[in-house]
Order: sequence, then C-alpha cells, then structure tokens
Amino acid sequence: MSREQEMTSLACKALDEKKGQDIKVIDIHEVSVIADYFVIASGSNQNQVQALVDNVEEKLGRAGFEPKQIEGSKNSSWVLMDYGDLIVHVFDEENRLFYDLERIWRDGKVLDAKEFLE
Repeated sequence: MSREQEMTSLACKALDEKKGQDIKVIDIHEVSVIADYFVIASGSNQNQVQALVDNVEEKLGRAGFEPKQIEGSKNSSWVLMDYGDLIVHVFDEENRLFYDLERIWRDGKVLDAKEFLE
C-alpha cells in the first residue's frame, strides 16, 4: 500500500467511525497535480462535521501524517483538510449538495470507499 493509499484508508476509517455519511473516494492523480485522492463525506450537523474533522486529524496524526493546511473553523459547514497527496472534504449535507464536488471532479475515478475500510 502506498503512502497516499494509507492516508486515504486512515481517513475513510476515521470518517466511518464517526458515522460520516456517503463517504466517497475520488482518484484525481491523472486529472490534477493538486493531490492524488479526494475523500468527501457529510455530517448531519455542525457538531458531527467537527467530530469527523477531529477524528481524521487525530487518526492521521497518530500515524505521523500532519496536515499542510486546514480550511474552515469550528462552526464551518465545509472543512477542507490538505495532507498534500490527500485532500479530505467534510461538509454538512446542504453544502455538499450545493458545491457538488463529485460533479466538478467527474473526470477523476470514483473508487469504492469500502475498499479503504478493510
């Protein structure tokens, strides 16, 4: 497993642990230089969005992966976590539908998030 895949797997597991909804993994390495993978998930409210973000940061941090940048605050409806080769997007449901990253990045390859949970 590559470093990028390990980070993606840890992020997916952290999101799943906190009941992240509709976890999607998009492989964008062939269509963009900004990252290899996007992981997108939703929380049902701001508290859950923050719990998801905190758990991803904790799990990746324990494995030695520190974010380059985190955009969004405690009360944000969209938090972007930049780990270099991996970018994690955590939305509330309304903003996920509004921004529709899956459509914007449709040239990327959608992977089965379940494969990253094993």
